Amino acid sequence: MSMFLLWVLMLLPFLPLSSSSHSEAIEALLSRLDTKRAAPSVQESAAKAVLQRLLPTHLDSFQFEIVSKDVCGGKSCFWISNYNVSSKNGLEIMIKGTTAVEIASGLHWYIKYWCGAHVSWDKTGGIQIASIPKPGSLPLVKDEGVLIQRPVPWNYYQNVVTSSYSYVWWDWERWEKEIDWMALQGVNLPLAFNGQEAIWQKVLMDFNISKKDLNGFFGGPAFLAWARMGNLHGWGGPLSQNWLDQQLVLQKQILSRMLELGMTPVLPSFSGNVPEALKKIFPSANITRLGEWNTVDNNTRWCCTYLLDASDPLFIQIGKAFIKQQIKEYGDVTDIYNCDTFNENSPPTNDPAYISSLGAAIYKAMSQGDKDSVWLMQGWLFYSDSGFWKPPQMKALLHSVPFGKMVVLDLFADAKPIWRTSSQFYGTPYIWCMLHNFGGNIEMYGILDAVSSGPVDARISKNSTMVGVGMCMEGIEQNAVVYELMSEMAFRSEKVQLVEWLKTYSYRRYGKAVHHVEAAWEILYRTIYHCTDGIADHNTDFMVNFPDWDPFLNPRSDISKEQHIIQKILTQTGRRKILFQETSSDLPQSHLWYSTHEVVNALRLFLDAGNELSKSSTYRYDLVDLTRQVLSKLANQVYLDAVIAFRQKDVKNFHLHSQKFVQLVKDIDTLLASDDNFLLGTWLESAKKLAVNPREMEQYEWNARTQVTMWFYVTKTNQSKLHDYANKFWSGLLENYYLPRASMYFSYLAKALTENENFKLEEWRREWISYSNKWQAGKELYPVRAKGDTLAISKALYEKYFN
Repeated sequence: MSMFLLWVLMLLPFLPLSSSSHSEAIEALLSRLDTKRAAPSVQESAAKAVLQRLLPTHLDSFQFEIVSKDVCGGKSCFWISNYNVSSKNGLEIMIKGTTAVEIASGLHWYIKYWCGAHVSWDKTGGIQIASIPKPGSLPLVKDEGVLIQRPVPWNYYQNVVTSSYSYVWWDWERWEKEIDWMALQGVNLPLAFNGQEAIWQKVLMDFNISKKDLNGFFGGPAFLAWARMGNLHGWGGPLSQNWLDQQLVLQKQILSRMLELGMTPVLPSFSGNVPEALKKIFPSANITRLGEWNTVDNNTRWCCTYLLDASDPLFIQIGKAFIKQQIKEYGDVTDIYNCDTFNENSPPTNDPAYISSLGAAIYKAMSQGDKDSVWLMQGWLFYSDSGFWKPPQMKALLHSVPFGKMVVLDLFADAKPIWRTSSQFYGTPYIWCMLHNFGGNIEMYGILDAVSSGPVDARISKNSTMVGVGMCMEGIEQNAVVYELMSEMAFRSEKVQLVEWLKTYSYRRYGKAVHHVEAAWEILYRTIYHCTDGIADHNTDFMVNFPDWDPFLNPRSDISKEQHIIQKILTQTGRRKILFQETSSDLPQSHLWYSTHEVVNALRLFLDAGNELSKSSTYRYDLVDLTRQVLSKLANQVYLDAVIAFRQKDVKNFHLHSQKFVQLVKDIDTLLASDDNFLLGTWLESAKKLAVNPREMEQYEWNARTQVTMWFYVTKTNQSKLHDYANKFWSGLLENYYLPRASMYFSYLAKALTENENFKLEEWRREWISYSNKWQAGKELYPVRAKGDTLAISKALYEKYFN
């Protein structure tokens, strides 16, 4: 046999398959995963428990039943029908489904579209179930019932950093609510990343790594996601044994509930990230130190982690041991494992052969731990490092494992879909994902048209390898409308008619039809929720992401000289008119993709509905969020006006605009304080609640404060490169952190103006960083309960700034 023929035969298992073979490979995987599901009776009981927690008054109104895919035409589905009308035991509605997730999804679909109910996160207003008729009066469905199939098998949920930005301080009570929410939204492929440090401790100690060695390896609780990815080490740590044990117990509770509901959890695997001590224990191992990651001075104390090359035999040993240890702890609960070796870290060479060998070795480590393992990989690298990942490199990685053994998350498909430019990931199965949120920022934003049409376009495209939809936000509990629509796409085979859908959404969310809010949502759809500029919406409002620069002598080097839009409101013939003027500027750029004037009109419409809806928690949340959005965009222009006045040495207008900016910070803080869901105190108290001793309490609070402010380390005169990445519009944070920062900055500018001297940027930085360090280490208490009348405050602020 020739060498060429031998090479071809070896390569065959890794080549993309035909469409029919592709389907067969996925079906074989799904069939294998089905065997790991809980018994039908267990799943039915789990679905019933979801109903009891959501709607205890109607527990006897619904009957649930697990059915085979044969009943659903070979796919996953739910089937809603009327129970025997002559039933005397109170049963009214029968919901059948292929798993408990499908049953819960069917329940949600029924109470939404037949009863006008609404389910969202508690921190986005919670549920609206007042519209559901009393038991015995539930609406009937058509005679034959309603059958809804999944057009694609999976509905994936989470980003690898969501565990740090949103879940880090959760206890089981909060996790139980989240898993219920997942089930109701149809999530059947959730990431399950809690507790992995406890697994790593057991595995690495078998390789002679000590607990002391791990102190500088694991990150602190709020920074674990980046320690896991090898971006940093030790920052915010060390982790106590209590934390490790506590999180492992929590993970077992999470996995148990996911399995009861018929979900397939995605567990972590080994990516090559190792403690420094391993290099000393295994001096001949191929371990290299990675380059700097967001440091201000190339200090390696917190960055530049160690990577064990996947081609080294030790990689296989550790990877196998980690998978085996998880199976020992949790049981054989899944075959799908996440691994992101190259997340914001490029391979040492772009040689396709080398990249292929790395991919094969990574998968080998998985498969030796679980022979049926499937590698789930975030496709973020193909976007964030597109200069490196050209077609040859992408193909080398994607084809380095047997077909059907890798699934890629098209992580940013809502704005930057990779499937379109990579021939369907060169034949590799992928999940169409919505990224949407960065850093857990609070910003009204979305691309509803892309959410409605993107998954459908991808699925019906020629040679499609799409196998699921997913929500991969960095932080949750914001923009409820976006996540409700995205969740529905797991069960929709056609594009949604959004104008009509938003009318029903408004009715469901507030419990009644109110013309003013319906009209407001039409405006929001074509403005805030119609971002088509392709820019990733990381909140850059100046109030929460304050520019660090000298506006007169040293324009920021990172501010591009690109065209931008300055919005001016002029009065002409007694009418307010919006003009958009393109200018070339070195002024800071905040992200603005819509007419602010139209959104102010939407706010007025929301306020006009206040008398009818003021008792609705969902309405109050949306009113706070919309008022905050409008005022923060106004503050951006006020900040620029102050900077322009400073440059022109216009003392009077500088003081006018800088004082107005400061007042806006105070006013928004007062607004946020009127709703429980916008409070800094909730975040801090949830962190301290997990502590079992004063030392942990101090550490956890520092982690919580630092993540939402400076994020990473600083020097005396240099802020962290990641400062404000995880900014939040929370009452307490505005008044006690963002307000002092702006006030200090404007004071230094005012001094430069009045004394006719240069702005002392370094002195301001020194004073501000010193203040921030003290605040991050502070222990002052912040409210966890709202105060004030949201509607009255919002009306007053509208009158003050827009009337």
